[in-house]
Amino acid sequence: MSIGTGIGLFVIGAILAFALNFQVAAINIHLIGYILMAAGVVVFILGLVFTLRGRQTTSSTTIDPATGRQVTRRRDAGDL
Repeated sequence: MSIGTGIGLFVIGAILAFALNFQVAAINIHLIGYILMAAGVVVFILGLVFTLRGRQTTSSTTIDPATGRQVTRRRDAGDL
C-alpha cells in the first residue's frame, strides 16, 4: 500500500508543480507540489525497504550429533 501511496503523492505533486498555472493568495502551489513529490519519493522508498526486508530468509547448517548428518534449517523473517 505504501508503494502505491508514494506513487500517488508523486503524481499529485507533479501535477501541482508543473501542470497547473494559477496562483492562490498566500499559498505557493508549485512549492506544495514539490513537497508532495519529495514526500512521495520518501514513502515509495520506505515501502520498498519494508517490502524487501520482509522477504529475507536465513539458513543455518548444523550437524546432528545423533546421526552425524548435516541439517540445514531455513527461517523466514516472519517466523520470529
